[in-house]
Amino acid sequence: MTALDREAALRLLELGELTVQGRIVAASNTTFLGTVNDGEISATCVYKPVRGERPLEDFPDGTLWKRERAAYLVSEASGWEIVPPTVMRDDGPFGEGMAQLWIDMDESADVWKLVNEPDERLRRIALFDATVNNADRKGGHLLPAPGGHVYGVDHGVCFAAEPKLRTILWDWRGDPIAPDELDVLRSLRVKLDGLLCEALQRLLAPAEMRALNARVDRLIRTKVFPQPDPYRMAVPWPPF
Repeated sequence: MTALDREAALRLLELGELTVQGRIVAASNTTFLGTVNDGEISATCVYKPVRGERPLEDFPDGTLWKRERAAYLVSEASGWEIVPPTVMRDDGPFGEGMAQLWIDMDESADVWKLVNEPDERLRRIALFDATVNNADRKGGHLLPAPGGHVYGVDHGVCFAAEPKLRTILWDWRGDPIAPDELDVLRSLRVKLDGLLCEALQRLLAPAEMRALNARVDRLIRTKVFPQPDPYRMAVPWPPF
């Protein structure tokens, strides 16, 4: 992340003036590189307006930006800090959308090697993806930052009510979930009955909320990482 701490970054993303610097043309939905500035400090961000979302057959139109924010809230509730600070803005240059803090990658990091070793830093991301039902965990959505922390981005196709887990992080399939990881899941499940539930209900459909609770319950009950479904695609394309 930048020199800003997470709380300061959130305030800046929420309240700073949002301007567009250019378009990230490799993204499947309209995505801009932006800047948020409050007059004293500034930071680079990713801005995804609702009007630039490409319609999908299996997700309701105009909801991907909300899923990005929901993924951030679950990430924060877990304490794993996988998703960079992400907010909803209704005053962006191209209308309402989400703004997420830009993460500078460690240029010496090899994501291909990170995935294929596999690196234990990705284990919590695999468990997070199982929780939020991530349908698109590609190698390009993993951002190793200077200092060693690995972030995950692009969570617009998460939280579907039906199973859709598609990921390149299957190395822990069937492995036992560690005691400390189970503690995180149990804490998350408690939060899903409290303030976290209230926040997510503004972003997700009731059926999606029920499915989220059920996925966490299943992980706690089985105490193992999920296996790929043999009857549907388990890896996104392209994987990197």
